[in-house]
Amino acid sequence: MIKKISSNIVRQKRHLRIRKIVDGTSERPRLSVYRSNKAIYVQIVDDVKQTTLVSARSQELSLNHSNIEAAKAVGKLIAEKAIAQGVTEVVFDRSGYLYHGRIKALAEAAREAGLKF
Repeated sequence: MIKKISSNIVRQKRHLRIRKIVDGTSERPRLSVYRSNKAIYVQIVDDVKQTTLVSARSQELSLNHSNIEAAKAVGKLIAEKAIAQGVTEVVFDRSGYLYHGRIKALAEAAREAGLKF
């Protein structure tokens, strides 16, 4: 019998590999993404000081679903909040998710709104 490994476990292993390389500093903090079936969450984190500078989620916009439109709206919101805090450049941490669909839409919306990564 073949044992199937959970896709979330595979994602978490991929995330650990990525986190060995991707590290946020005060000059270029890390933009971290988490998605669930119901919402999408984004944080901009300074790993040196271990603080969250800015965060956004789809529920802030009264979006009770997690689809591509919600991801675009959250990407635009996080970029506006970050620029208001003085953060213009970030390092993108996709948290082990494939760069496709909601993750890609969020990243492109954040770039269009003024974040550089």
